[in-house]
Order: sequence, then structure tokens, then C-alpha cells
Amino acid sequence: MFQFFKPKPVDFIAPFGGKIIKLEDVNDPVFSQKSIGDGYAVEFKKGDVYCPVDGEVIALFPTKHAIGIKAVDRNEYLLHIGLDTVHFNGEGFVEHVKLNDIVKKGQLLLSVDHKFFKDNKVDMTSMVVVTNLRGRQFKMIKDGILAEKEAAVFYIKN
Repeated sequence: MFQFFKPKPVDFIAPFGGKIIKLEDVNDPVFSQKSIGDGYAVEFKKGDVYCPVDGEVIALFPTKHAIGIKAVDRNEYLLHIGLDTVHFNGEGFVEHVKLNDIVKKGQLLLSVDHKFFKDNKVDMTSMVVVTNLRGRQFKMIKDGILAEKEAAVFYIKN
């Protein structure tokens, strides 16, 4: 008579790969205290940044260190690349999209010069934050190492 349904993972691919870190363990209080939303982080040591969803670029910081995307399912994501990368004024990044661009899952958003950031001793811990949860709960369904463009990473519970 009663059936229990497991929430379906969000239609989302990992924008970058690396070892998964709980958001509350990030060495930045804005993220660790979940001030702007819930999500996850990774130790981002190689590769570029890809679009995790079909949607629209709703924020593209001039310093290229962060991108906001509104998905077609209306979830809003902030992709924040590295800690303190804002201080490099865009150096080390090449953007491949503009504000208000319509983007597709898997599309290249940013090229990242990891050697530049390593040479400058920058912590490249990078975050994915859902900024419009509004009472919903973010739940990871993956731990360990996350592959670039890996699917079924988390779900959002109403």
C-alpha cells in the first residue's frame, strides 16, 4: 500500500573533478557557514570548468573566479573557483561564455591555468553552491573522488 520513493538526483554533471570536501570543511567562512547556500567543494588540481546544467549564465564576475548559472529546472548554482583567486583579477582564467549566454550541460565555461595558481601558492578548493534552496535540503550521494562531468552527484529534497 505505501511506497517509499528515493529522491531523483538533480540533472547535473560535475563542473570540475577532484577529491570531494564537505562544504562545512572549506577554509572560508562564507562557504563553510553556508551563508550563500549549500553544496560541496573539491580539491581542484587539474582540468577546466564545464557547465553542470542546461541553463543561463546569470553572473560572471569580472575576475572570472565565479560563475552563476540558472538551470532550466530553476535551481541556481554558484561555481566558485579557488580560494582568494579573486585577487588575481582574472589572471589564470580564460572565460568562454558571457553574461546572459544560454549554456548546455558539458559546455566549456572556463579554462584554468593550474600551474599559474600552483606557482602562486593558491588553494584551488572550488565550490558548487545551490543558492536558492529556500527550505529545501541539499544531499550528496557521492563521496571520495569526483570525475569531471560525472553525473548523479547530489539530490535536493523538498
